[in-house]
Amino acid sequence: MELQSAIVNELAEILKERGETIAVAESTTGGLISARLLAVPGASAYFLGGTVIYTRSSRKIFLGATAQDLPGVKPMTEEMALFFAEKVRQTLSSTWGVAELGIAGPSGSAYGVDAGNSVIAVSGPKEAAVAINTGESDRAKNMETFADSACQLIRDALSG
Repeated sequence: MELQSAIVNELAEILKERGETIAVAESTTGGLISARLLAVPGASAYFLGGTVIYTRSSRKIFLGATAQDLPGVKPMTEEMALFFAEKVRQTLSSTWGVAELGIAGPSGSAYGVDAGNSVIAVSGPKEAAVAINTGESDRAKNMETFADSACQLIRDALSG
């Protein structure tokens, strides 16, 4: 597992240069997005914090988010990921918020989503979201792919 990459270094440089901050709410990646952002020296200039929102109770405790906040929103949608990205951004008063929700595997979810699927969103001066389908059931491989995809989406939003 490589935490630092050209993409992560680039987005860290952009955040530091602009004096902007980021907060992370991740599910299936279990902290890998935060670890990548923190692997860059000087991360304290831009990284405000992160949380793993793997369960409904963790979403409620760490973000104050309940099912009533998302009436009619289906699980594993870009709309849901954007909601959590905005929620973590507001909770930590950061410039940017990023959220990842996924099914790493090896099996699918109780609500009919196959392993290898993730939705990732960025909220801030610009919003962006993406759905990922690796077609894989390898849990660790999917976690890495989802975290890499999140870093790419953050960089694209910052650069866009």
